[in-house]
Amino acid sequence: MSIDVIGNLLTIIRNGLMVSKPFVESPHSRMNAAIVQILKDEGFIRDFTLLPADAGKGRIKVFLKYVNGESVIHEISRISKPSLRKYAGHNKVKPVIGGLGVSILTTNKGIITNRRAKELGVGGEVLCTVW
Repeated sequence: MSIDVIGNLLTIIRNGLMVSKPFVESPHSRMNAAIVQILKDEGFIRDFTLLPADAGKGRIKVFLKYVNGESVIHEISRISKPSLRKYAGHNKVKPVIGGLGVSILTTNKGIITNRRAKELGVGGEVLCTVW
């Protein structure tokens, strides 16, 4: 049985937001680091740091963002799952909530947002949506 590291990261963030934590920690992977970097670039989180590995894998510390006590992230959901992959071409990736949110895709150009995929003209696996 394998572990869904992306689903794990999203659940950790979602649970941290439900109890208004200032930060959460998740296991480090290159995929998780790339997703968290996109969340930072898009303004959904304040910042993140990579914590050093002590006797195992490193960790990612994600500083969550709130405005007037309300979370900036209203919904973060996994689209493509290990049991059912979802792929979309660059012309088939739909905007999230009329462009207010983003879809995160993994493509041959790296892990990018739906807007960037449209610019580059590439499609890929739709990992998650955030708004």
